[in-house]
Amino acid sequence: MASSTRIPKAELTGIYGAMIKRMSRKMFGEVPEPVGVAWHNRKVLNLSFSMGRKAQKLDQCNESLKSFAHMATASLIGCSFCLDFGYFHAQNEGLDVTKAREVPRWRVSDVFTSLERDVMEYAEAMTQTPPTVTDELSARLLKALGPPALVELTMFIALANLMARSNVAMGIESQEYSAACGLKPLAVASKA
Repeated sequence: MASSTRIPKAELTGIYGAMIKRMSRKMFGEVPEPVGVAWHNRKVLNLSFSMGRKAQKLDQCNESLKSFAHMATASLIGCSFCLDFGYFHAQNEGLDVTKAREVPRWRVSDVFTSLERDVMEYAEAMTQTPPTVTDELSARLLKALGPPALVELTMFIALANLMARSNVAMGIESQEYSAACGLKPLAVASKA
């Protein structure tokens, strides 16, 4: 796929660059565009890696719920990289890919539970500018998930916003990871 980034990707150099290339190719088949762009500022790249590693260790909220929230955030923002990567990640983590595929049209799809719908509504409400989270929605999620999981979900959605908005601003688009592993195309978002 030809680069469409607004900031050109940098060549990963040195021992650290070689390590990242090797690890990326093993995990994804190629170096993700966000890594190539962020290579221009290693402190930013390291911050991104650090947040990602720490977010992976969070364990109070169900992985599927966090995955759907991340994809709902990416879909609303329009981050094709995050949406495709989330779908790819769902498959690699053994999550429900049928549901992950439907996230862009979650409001009209019949595959989601009421809790999953509340999580995606919460993700979208947090993503709106200004945020539109209601007391009622928060109360439903608090009752269903408990405080530790809701705090984790909230932070996870905030991180998804950071990554998705950064990727869109820098012109980073899907690298078609899900297509490369033979997943059906993502469902097309419904016009509400």
